Amino acid sequence: MSERRTADVLIMGGGIVGMSIAYFASRAGLSVTVLEKGEIAQGTSSRCDGNILVIDKEPGFDSLMSLESQKIIADLTRRLPLAFEYRAPGSIFVCETEDELSAARQWVDRQSALGLPFRMLDRADIREESPMFSDDLAGGLECASDSTVNPYLLTYALAEGARQHGVDIRLRTEVRSIVRSEGEGFAVETDRGRWLAGKLVNAAGCWAPRLGQMVGLDIPIVPRKGHLIVAARQNPVGMRKVMEFGYLMSKFGGSRQVDEDTDRYGVALVFEPTESQNFLIGSSREFAGFDTTVRPEVIRAMARRAIRFYPGIADFQIIRTYTGLRPWTPDHLPIVSRVEAIPGYYIAAGHEGDGISLAAVTGKLMSELLAGTEKTCIPAEPLRYERFQETRG
Repeated sequence: MSERRTADVLIMGGGIVGMSIAYFASRAGLSVTVLEKGEIAQGTSSRCDGNILVIDKEPGFDSLMSLESQKIIADLTRRLPLAFEYRAPGSIFVCETEDELSAARQWVDRQSALGLPFRMLDRADIREESPMFSDDLAGGLECASDSTVNPYLLTYALAEGARQHGVDIRLRTEVRSIVRSEGEGFAVETDRGRWLAGKLVNAAGCWAPRLGQMVGLDIPIVPRKGHLIVAARQNPVGMRKVMEFGYLMSKFGGSRQVDEDTDRYGVALVFEPTESQNFLIGSSREFAGFDTTVRPEVIRAMARRAIRFYPGIADFQIIRTYTGLRPWTPDHLPIVSRVEAIPGYYIAAGHEGDGISLAAVTGKLMSELLAGTEKTCIPAEPLRYERFQETRG
């Protein structure tokens, strides 16, 4: 019996976004194959934190899209065959100054007007959150719906769920070229043979532009490097995700009153406790191509920033440090879209630091686009690939 080399849908990329699409598309009844050049979750999905956040999203479409992803993730805890360390404790921003606190009030007002569960926190609330916080913090804000997962485990849970729905996952299989068939569909040449598919999904994250070039597409995604520190908990620090309000300015390119290294490396406090009782400290944001070298000067800047907010962790033990690449787009929104100029070609990439957060809603939306569903779970228009061509034109 010959090996099956055809599929309704061929997904290129075995990270959390690719596996989410595979899971939802197979549940919709489509025949799906995933091609991954390495191992499951080998790229960005294994080099990140694991938060499903609304708190850091622009009020409007961005925050409502994230809220929908949170609802889907909560449902997946009951559907997927493997547990993935899901918790929903909420998250907070802390404000260093009164000016930040004033800006935070505006942020909360805009999010609350959309019906999202935001509230302000005063100094007493901050101290109750963690006795290790610096005494001079002005306050903060909370989003009660925010949740967290283990990104590795969620990716594997989606992959196993996809397999149970008949998905063929091919690892260590690198795409070498893509040829559009004279009729409908594509022939995809890999280092392990040829696959034929009616529809092709580019879910390769930072590497999506390389696959786009194979069909003549310019995909405006650039890798944005981020560092993380894993530290050992010697005393209780906090039970949920904490970021400084300046993280928003770092994420979206605003200006802050910080020291030179903090500004240069896009450093902002991110604290995340893990289920194993250690914690992650972040973060940094740099455009450095595909370089994933850990830079001591960036780690020092991140450590200084963490100690500014948590003076009591200065003597905690660092277990390891690592970097990851975030697939950045010019407008900070992902591309989750069919490509009008190439019928049957789809893109699901460009999530920057929100790949874990938006993987679930991306998978569901893409499955709906692939199936031709008239009403999608969220509006697809803001995520269209063609928005960049229209801007350039």
